[in-house]
Amino acid sequence: MEKNTVKVLIIGSGPAGYTAGIYASRANLNPVIYEGNQPGGQLTQTTEIENFPGYPEGIQGPEMMDQLRQQALRFGARIESKTIARVDFSSRPFLCVDEDGNEVLAETVIVSTGASARYLGLSDEEKYRGLGVSACATCDGFFYRKKNVAVVGGGDTACEEALYLSTLAKKVYLIVRKDYLRASEVMQKRVREKENIEILFNCNTVGLFGEDGVEGAKIVEHKGTEREQIFDISIDGFFLAIGHKPNTDIFRGQLDMDAEGYLITAAPTTRTNVEGVFAAGDCADPIYRQAVSAAGTGCRAALDAERFLMEH
Repeated sequence: MEKNTVKVLIIGSGPAGYTAGIYASRANLNPVIYEGNQPGGQLTQTTEIENFPGYPEGIQGPEMMDQLRQQALRFGARIESKTIARVDFSSRPFLCVDEDGNEVLAETVIVSTGASARYLGLSDEEKYRGLGVSACATCDGFFYRKKNVAVVGGGDTACEEALYLSTLAKKVYLIVRKDYLRASEVMQKRVREKENIEILFNCNTVGLFGEDGVEGAKIVEHKGTEREQIFDISIDGFFLAIGHKPNTDIFRGQLDMDAEGYLITAAPTTRTNVEGVFAAGDCADPIYRQAVSAAGTGCRAALDAERFLMEH
């Protein structure tokens, strides 16, 4: 097994990890990026991206991630298409072990492992991913102007997504598993007062259908009861708003995180509770979860790591 010593180890890729690699490389820190099991992150599952600055005509998600990756390589970052399986942050240099058992001793670590959207688990979600299925209304809502869409969820996030989409779409169905909304009172009030939002209580989505993309959803109302009935709704977009899970399990017990698993940083910096370990992107962002904000924190994490190394 190999053993390498590096100044900056970046765990994870995506906009945050690749941007951190660009900045750390330009500072002659010779960073090593472990891309993880989804090189490029969530955006590689996205089709058209129109809200990232610098692309007036839009760009495909995989293409943009490849451009960021190539930019990091151009400045000297070394990229490993592997995952880090275990870390020990009890002392510096930090011991990190990859999936093949190779050891990396890192003077600083930038965690940019991202977060994964929660899905219902339907096979149709994978079938229509990028063809009508999305977990980000802010990212993809624009494509459904004057069309019918559905949002799954009953919390604040689902209500926020439904309200946002209601400004673009012709009609928004809010599919709620329970007979009530879990959202705050003010959010419930706004949703109920919006004329083009229809709330479907006691409903579960059991399937999606369509030829070249989503054309409708199959809904079960009062599932498993005497009142059970199945019906279809006509939609062009299906948005999941049932939460995200940060990819931070291997850091549990070593880095401070909130109840959901998002890493806690000392704002306005990207410092974690362990000196020399920094966090960037969606793994430390339960609020915005946008590519441009992730890239920004990747820049900040690299600058924080550079300053830390200069001071130590």
